[in-house]
Amino acid sequence: MKIFKNKKDVITYVDDLKSKKKTLGFVPTMGALHQGHASLIIKGLSQNDYIAVSIFVNPTQFDNHEDLVNYPRTLDSDVELLKTISEEKIIVYAPSVEDIYGDNVVSKSFNYDGLEHEMEGRFRDGHFDGVGTIVKRLFEIVRPDKAYFGEKDFQQLMIIKKLVVKHNIPVKVIGCKIHRAKDGLAMSSRNTRLKPEYRDAAPFIFKTLRTAKEKFGTKSANKVTEWVTIQFAKHDLLKLEYFIIADVDTLKTVKRKSNQKSYRAFIAVYADDIRLIDNIALN
Repeated sequence: MKIFKNKKDVITYVDDLKSKKKTLGFVPTMGALHQGHASLIIKGLSQNDYIAVSIFVNPTQFDNHEDLVNYPRTLDSDVELLKTISEEKIIVYAPSVEDIYGDNVVSKSFNYDGLEHEMEGRFRDGHFDGVGTIVKRLFEIVRPDKAYFGEKDFQQLMIIKKLVVKHNIPVKVIGCKIHRAKDGLAMSSRNTRLKPEYRDAAPFIFKTLRTAKEKFGTKSANKVTEWVTIQFAKHDLLKLEYFIIADVDTLKTVKRKSNQKSYRAFIAVYADDIRLIDNIALN
């Protein structure tokens, strides 16, 4: 397995692959890899000759410094997981902050036509500028044919698709289904930080989403939102930050349902000090 720590070596290696007409997929990650990441990588390998996986905890997309400090960094175990998938076809790029940003660790400003102001954008100041900065930079270094992102971060997926269009980046962005634990909890690197009682409670999030989907068939968006809010108000361990039913294309909160539009429910919940997000297609 090829493991690169600096962009010059990655660029040289990708140049060689492209000279041999090989196709390259890409899965950008912040490490602490799990089966959700593995599912993206496996899909990428099914559609490309090689897959590049970046492992980089990006400082500019954290609005909470403590969250950045505590984010798990597990490069050795990440590499071991990747080896179980393929030792020949996976390229790892695990740069330092300096390799990506030099001595200027700041975000650039991006306009995503309003997508950045909804949901996560309301609660995480500057988050999507940080996402755009790192993803654009990684695309420029790795130059993949296709890039794979999980739908757990659905707003991020939509924003990256917008980024590619607005900046004419020659990569096809592919969204992949949310990978869940057997009890329904969406796979996330943050799950490893959950205390046992909170991990036991966390599947309540997806259970509530599924019931909300059922209710959305016969009730208004406002009624469903009120119901979800009440369920979490009664929960001893989980604190609801937001529940929003939004138009899939604009991500704007729905006021009145239309049969011509697709909707998705989005949720953010605190389990102690760990922030968990999830979503579900409603129609």
